[in-house]
Amino acid sequence: MSYESLSHSKWDCKYHVVFVPKYRKKVLYGKIRNFLGPVFHELAGQRRSKILEGHMVQDHVHMLIAIPLKYAVSEVLGYIKGKSAIAVARQFSGRKTNFNGESFCTQGHKGSGLCSINCWF
Repeated sequence: MSYESLSHSKWDCKYHVVFVPKYRKKVLYGKIRNFLGPVFHELAGQRRSKILEGHMVQDHVHMLIAIPLKYAVSEVLGYIKGKSAIAVARQFSGRKTNFNGESFCTQGHKGSGLCSINCWF
């Protein structure tokens, strides 16, 4: 087993995350599906995280993500969910401004953002 390291710690933290579109609409087909994969990877990289495995089904997304101890899980996932929802709105809804007033994903646990997060540790 290989561990990642920071200045004072070694870690191997992997999280199984499930994103669910609002009302479990079956919207993850075709163009949106092809668009979201690279977007998720890019956004995770911006928070020094790495998506190890992921699967998009028609009404939800499974993701195995490694997040450094330096970042809170909720911070990284909130960032990925929020920025990806904005990107989808701009790309497929013709919006030029922020993604206000509409939701692509369900509201998560304790109002955590645009998509729900279900993590198993």
